[in-house]
Amino acid sequence: MPDLLIELRSEEIPARMQRKAAGDLKKLVTDALVEAGLTYEGAREYWTPRRLTLDIRGLNARSADIREERKGPRTDANEKAIEGFLRGAGLSSISEAHVHRDPKKGDFYVAHIVKQGRPAEQIIAEAMPPIIRNFPWPKSMRSGAASARPGSLRWVRPLQSIVCTFGSETEETRVIPFEVDGIVASNVTYGHRFHAPEAITVRRFADYAEKLERAKVVIDAERRKQIISADAHNVAFASGLELVEDEGLIEEVSGLVEWPQVLMGSFEESYLEIPSEIIRLTIKTNQKCFVTRQPGAEMLSNKFILVSNIEARDGGKEIVHGNGKVVRARLSDAAHFWKRDQGNLPDLETLELSAKKFGLDLRKPLDQRMAKLDALNVTFHAKLGTQGERVARIRSLAAELAKVTGADVTQVDRAAVLAKADLRTEAVGEFPELQGIMGHKYAVLQGETSAVANAIEDHYKPQGPSDRVPADPVAVTVALADKLDTLVGFWAIDEKPTGSKDPYALRRAALGVIRLILEGKARLPLRPFFEVALARLKQQRPEVAGDVSADLLAFFHDRLKVYLRDLGARYDLIDAVLAPDADDLLLIARRVEALTAFITAEEGKNLLAGTKRATQILAAEEKKGTEVAASVDERLFKLDAERTLHASIKIATGDARDAIVKEDFRSAMAALSKLREPVDQFFDDVLVNDEDAAIRANRLALLGLIRSATGAVADFSKIAG
Repeated sequence: MPDLLIELRSEEIPARMQRKAAGDLKKLVTDALVEAGLTYEGAREYWTPRRLTLDIRGLNARSADIREERKGPRTDANEKAIEGFLRGAGLSSISEAHVHRDPKKGDFYVAHIVKQGRPAEQIIAEAMPPIIRNFPWPKSMRSGAASARPGSLRWVRPLQSIVCTFGSETEETRVIPFEVDGIVASNVTYGHRFHAPEAITVRRFADYAEKLERAKVVIDAERRKQIISADAHNVAFASGLELVEDEGLIEEVSGLVEWPQVLMGSFEESYLEIPSEIIRLTIKTNQKCFVTRQPGAEMLSNKFILVSNIEARDGGKEIVHGNGKVVRARLSDAAHFWKRDQGNLPDLETLELSAKKFGLDLRKPLDQRMAKLDALNVTFHAKLGTQGERVARIRSLAAELAKVTGADVTQVDRAAVLAKADLRTEAVGEFPELQGIMGHKYAVLQGETSAVANAIEDHYKPQGPSDRVPADPVAVTVALADKLDTLVGFWAIDEKPTGSKDPYALRRAALGVIRLILEGKARLPLRPFFEVALARLKQQRPEVAGDVSADLLAFFHDRLKVYLRDLGARYDLIDAVLAPDADDLLLIARRVEALTAFITAEEGKNLLAGTKRATQILAAEEKKGTEVAASVDERLFKLDAERTLHASIKIATGDARDAIVKEDFRSAMAALSKLREPVDQFFDDVLVNDEDAAIRANRLALLGLIRSATGAVADFSKIAG
């Protein structure tokens, strides 16, 4: 079967767009082919800075014929109905239709329509121009003389050539001719911009990839990443160093080069006095280079790894020299920021009011930056006030949280006040990614306790499902205050996440609270702290909305379900224990854990079956309006199975209640499991819907006791199975 090769070659595509663009090309082309009736065996996309490539194997040479039977009107229908049927079916006269007989509905016309298949080349030639013209680039541009015309091609960078070849292994490939804004598809591409600028004629993918490799282009992005990683490790190892891993940077750099050449540069050791985080970000952000260190060491070395797109004749000496000049200039700037942040601000006299408000010591650099943050009235959000107001809210909320977390109140207060101070440092101004990290370093330099310094860095954590969760009570307390203030604030101004948008990362903040509570095993009822946070916000912004607790708690429940499901819990078991007003997340998680263990055991499965039967019967009768007694009357019992079940429920309910008070949910489940045999015996021996209305109502009340007893632990009706 034939293979299809497509290449769209352009000026350099931004690295961040390449992977998605190649995936988009694959989806758009394969969807169009399948919609047109073609099938294929496999498709794979490739990308480099200058090209998107698609290799489709085993494509049908022709789409299949389509036979369709279209039902028409009755044979005695009016003339207009018949004319409409003929037009829709593409028939010239009613004699071309068939008559189908139906004894019940009468005779009616049917058109047998055959749509002939089409050659794959024709389908591809029709599909490609609109795909290219409407390609979903995040940003695109017009270029060249044609750009002056309305409707001219927009592409991420000027499109230069199109390759489109089609054919099987046993025959010569054919070019599928189509044209987009004067660019005609052909079998000609070009290799490396500098090393092999000559035209290359290609046939199918194997030939294409081989010729490009000879022309200094590695078409496979994953292979380019492997080359960069392996060569960078080897170059570092040859100098007695190890590479500091950075998967994101490898991904980006692989999108900047077609022929990766790994080299090593250096800078003066005096720059190593700058914190490693600043050095790494300076070199990464400005030069897309990797840093190295001594094996096992924390501190960086003064050697860096760069990746060139050129195989230089001088072995890369000039490239290394040029990159080194830029790196040294950037590190000089970074050293300036680092030193400036440790000095006094020039306008201390203007900061005294803010210093007094937050109890700051203007002899300390970080305190000065916090006072400056407040004095400048830096906006956090137009409806939520300034950063200074937000710090005041976090401080107040953290003080209340400390009563539950057991953290030292004085240290919590100090950490909360300084948590955002590094936002006014020059290092964080240059590299926002370092917020918290730089605050920690400056706090240590001015003599803050380790708990306060760690809390300044860790209060942003965790920032995702794999990020580290702080363990120190001071850090946990400030982190909870920061996240809860954010969530309550944005809920109060009705800026909640939507299905596709979450600009303020509120889902991440909620997940952070959940992980802090569950992984730290904190007993923290959420509703009271929602109310504290909202009350503090209303003091500053009286115009904000009323109570947000119920809606925000429902949002937490949704996030908790996702979190527990990722840990392996079943959705139905989570729903079974999750009451709408439950705000103790650790307690919910423990209930789910106990229910999971119980329901997978044999006794749990059997009790579940009996309980669900009781619940379903009771629910059905309640729906019909059948009378259910308000309480069980033992005098109306006729059978031993009724008496045994009633006595068992009393014992199990009491034992389960005692266990729940102690939060021993496994024991509560074990107590309920003793109902298994009496419930089974009840349904074997007893007819619930007795002819006597009083007996029936009493037996339904007995079923109600089963529902109430198990409901103290979980809503068994929500459990599948």
